[in-house]
Amino acid sequence: MIKNFIIAILCVTSVSIYAQNNTASPYSYFGVGDLRATGTVENQMMGGLSVYTDSIHINLSNPAAYSKLGLTTYTAGLSRKEYRFESNVAKESASISNLDYLSLGFNLGKGFGVGFGIMPYSSVGYSFQSERTSSSQGAILESFNGEGGLNRVYFSVGYELLKNLSLGVTSNFNFGNQKTSSFQTIEDVQLGSFNRIESRIKGFDFNFGASFTPSLTEKHTLFTSIVVNTQANLVSENTRTIGSFSTVNGRDIEVLEVDLEAQGLARTGVQIPTTATLGVGYGIDKKWFLGAEYSFQGLSSFENELTPASNLEYQNAETFRLGGYYIPDYTSFTSYLKRATYRAGARVSKSGIVVDNKEINDFGITFGIGLPLGRNLSNINLGFELGKRGTKYGDLVEESYFKVNLGLSLNDKWFIPRKIN
Repeated sequence: MIKNFIIAILCVTSVSIYAQNNTASPYSYFGVGDLRATGTVENQMMGGLSVYTDSIHINLSNPAAYSKLGLTTYTAGLSRKEYRFESNVAKESASISNLDYLSLGFNLGKGFGVGFGIMPYSSVGYSFQSERTSSSQGAILESFNGEGGLNRVYFSVGYELLKNLSLGVTSNFNFGNQKTSSFQTIEDVQLGSFNRIESRIKGFDFNFGASFTPSLTEKHTLFTSIVVNTQANLVSENTRTIGSFSTVNGRDIEVLEVDLEAQGLARTGVQIPTTATLGVGYGIDKKWFLGAEYSFQGLSSFENELTPASNLEYQNAETFRLGGYYIPDYTSFTSYLKRATYRAGARVSKSGIVVDNKEINDFGITFGIGLPLGRNLSNINLGFELGKRGTKYGDLVEESYFKVNLGLSLNDKWFIPRKIN
């Protein structure tokens, strides 16, 4: 009863939180926004690894892991992210809270599991300005703003085809709105100009996964996985307005809707290239694990027809992850902390975004603890992430962040036939 009440509260809360889908990163200006972490807190705190699977935790990144579930599992994740932005001329800070995922997975028979849920895919939330001086017009101020993002609902199936070999597939439906606007004002001129674009985006993509976890000795297990997130072919329905506004009170003076139909831009395709991830790990069940992963995405083929930029280039993206966990004594009766799971990891990402010939890369370290709840294998997970993205050289912005994650994983038994004596 308590578990069902908690899940009901989270479902209601998610409606308002997902509507916001927040970020404060200036780099959410590019692509389809700031891509969100796709793993649970447990996976995120191991550098974002998806290669590790067990019977009591949902793995949101690899659908093959659902075949391992032994119990019905509810899981939800919250996060709080503190940003610090620094350029050559200014420093700013911001804070954002989000619901990161809400998911349910359950076992339907030996080696057969399914799951479904909702999570954010990307977030747009930026606001920045640039100023330049013209010999004929004086100071020209340009400001850029964006909000919105994409959410996804998913359904996953995992099946153990052969001993230790599992396959899985996830169907994702992505949907959301993005609003962007740019404003220009000129010194001593009472009218400014604006350009506003609103896009309603939706479409499917699929995630295929395989995991092979043979026992090398009586205690030691080898973990291997491959995950392919196929190209997302999304559809964007767009509107655009331009006009002028008063610099005195900010009110619109003239508004003109652009005929995007005539330009062939009222309905455009958004193709998010395929991502492939290879993982390998090694460890002792309920004791320790160490793993590594490599992801590749052919992002060089991505383009934005609505807002092309001359100083922007997309290249292929790569990510390296390393992480693991340690449990001092899973069966300890004398020490609660000995039964806890201690996780740590690191991540290095080449985003594939190049601005003014400067690569926008990301580096983060993660660590956290999983605390058992009662005797039914449920647990609460607390995690932390420290990272840095971008550079302040070349008039760009260096983004430092500190993220706190809170995850809840509740386990129960479903589909148990009643015995009649």
